[in-house]
Amino acid sequence: MTPTDAHAPSGATKKDYGRAGRNLPAAVGSAVVLLVAIAASLAFWKPAFMLIVAAAVVVAVWELQRGLATAGIDIPEQPLMVGGIGMVVVAYFWGAPALVTATAVTALVIMLWLLRRGVDGYVKNATAAVFTLVYVPFLGSFVALMLAEGGATGFERFDDGVRGILVFIVVTIASDIGGYVAGVLFGRHPMAPVISPKKSWEGFAGSLLACVGAGVGLVVWLLDGPWWVGLALGLIAAVMATLGDLCESVIKRDLGIKDMSQVIPGHGGLMDRLDSLLATIAPVWLLLHYLVF
Repeated sequence: MTPTDAHAPSGATKKDYGRAGRNLPAAVGSAVVLLVAIAASLAFWKPAFMLIVAAAVVVAVWELQRGLATAGIDIPEQPLMVGGIGMVVVAYFWGAPALVTATAVTALVIMLWLLRRGVDGYVKNATAAVFTLVYVPFLGSFVALMLAEGGATGFERFDDGVRGILVFIVVTIASDIGGYVAGVLFGRHPMAPVISPKKSWEGFAGSLLACVGAGVGLVVWLLDGPWWVGLALGLIAAVMATLGDLCESVIKRDLGIKDMSQVIPGHGGLMDRLDSLLATIAPVWLLLHYLVF
């Protein structure tokens, strides 16, 4: 979730957090801890990063299961979690075709699993479960595809896969920071007032400028790619990160909840942090896979 759409944690007032809409010290501290863990795993042993991705998939599925339950939707979290971990693993070691197959098999297992509950609510629960499967494990597995660009069994610290992950994360963070700064300082015109009252067109412009700047710089410097690929990457990342944030806001408003959970101090739930990342990773991987790597 980008800061232009931030909300204060449950029980807080607007006065507590001002226009930032969040507990900034807690949010910054949590973000630093997460980034250090990611950087350490990428620097020392690539498969360790896959453990972080798999854990994130499990927590995100748990959060969505809890959120959907508030609307009377009961998705089967066990096959979603196990299948999601399997999808991350096969994507890392065997690539995109294996990921597609694993996704289809997991969807079938979920539908068969739900047969045990009988007829009542089957379509509703199965539809929500497959939605969750695509939204979290499938999109999250593109992170594994990106990391495997350097060779799934390779041990070079900064191969194509690691550098691609760094570009993806930094560009998405740039969207977050650019949107936050521009939204707080200049935000006057709401982008989607019904869905996300604090998101502004000025914030989106800040995200766009920050993403393009980061994209061009990182693609040229870190990936040794053409500048225009960095430009395209920045434009795509800014748009997709914003759309991912809006989609997450729609889901929460439809379910009548503020945050998916409170597992990350200052941020809310993990899904409140993953929304823009999940929406951005697939197009970024496609762009880099076919035009740079």
